[in-house]
Amino acid sequence: MATNGTSQRVVDYDWEKALEETSGTPAPDSMEADLDAGAAPLSPAERSKGNLELLLDIPLEITAELGRAKMIINDLLQLGQGSVIELNKLAEEPLEILINQKLIARGEVVVVNEKFGIRLTDVISPLERIKQLT
Repeated sequence: MATNGTSQRVVDYDWEKALEETSGTPAPDSMEADLDAGAAPLSPAERSKGNLELLLDIPLEITAELGRAKMIINDLLQLGQGSVIELNKLAEEPLEILINQKLIARGEVVVVNEKFGIRLTDVISPLERIKQLT
């Protein structure tokens, strides 16, 4: 339990009450609601599964980057059909797969049923992904 310098107790914030006040609808305590309904309380695993399901529908932007190039506006305006833009990577180098502009993996281009695809050859470790966030 946390205390401030004057040895008074710090009261935990009541998030359910705040939710009820802002939304206008009561936020049922899941354990009390389950007990009132005659059902067994949800296990922590069942609760975390419900929380995970909220995250599964979040859209993410996936980008496959072959390379990059810098050019001045005059050169950009001169581009036309058949123009070639030289990228900063060699042909043998793997392309990078970015999710929301963060490197997540590297791979190579493949053709499957006359469509392009990417074969992942190196997935960035979770520790390295966390380091990218800071």
